[in-house]
Amino acid sequence: MIEPLPGRVERIAMIARWKPVHLGHAAVLEALADRANRAIVGIGSSNAYDVSNPFTAIETASMIRCVIGDRPNVGLIEVPDLGHGPRWRSMVVRMLGPLDLFVTANGYVRSLLADDYRVIHPVWLLDPSRHIAVDGTMVRRRMARGDDWRELVPPPVARFLDEHGLVERFRREFGAATIALEDEEKKSERS
Repeated sequence: MIEPLPGRVERIAMIARWKPVHLGHAAVLEALADRANRAIVGIGSSNAYDVSNPFTAIETASMIRCVIGDRPNVGLIEVPDLGHGPRWRSMVVRMLGPLDLFVTANGYVRSLLADDYRVIHPVWLLDPSRHIAVDGTMVRRRMARGDDWRELVPPPVARFLDEHGLVERFRREFGAATIALEDEEKKSERS
């Protein structure tokens, strides 16, 4: 039996890549900010810049701020990718300190931090009407193909991406690789 979640907690944290911040992320970010006196939002893989991480930590922080504004109870931290495992777990626990709740949709991260924190899935924070079936890969693939991606992100995030030329940069630097990865997945599914 799952123990009911408290209505409001002192400290909550979540680490994700947020690349880019999409509508599903927006709902979770708002829930984190509303649920705790102190919400810590970790920008995962902050040291990576590649096909899966095509926006810098500073750009990602700006996208997060487009959604949550300057709420005084929300802090952003950069969490570098060290390869998951005991070393990453130790670093995260040091960075976050004591928490009432840690939020993740990643089963492996859940297993790493389950002895340190009460770990919940992000959908537990949301009213069912706020559940949105979208992920960053979906948004990046649409960007790479030149399809409509704007409907998958909050309008302020779309403006930020457009105003800073980040979608064009993404297409130039990672568009072909993103499409190639998608094609490989489709081939594997047919096999």
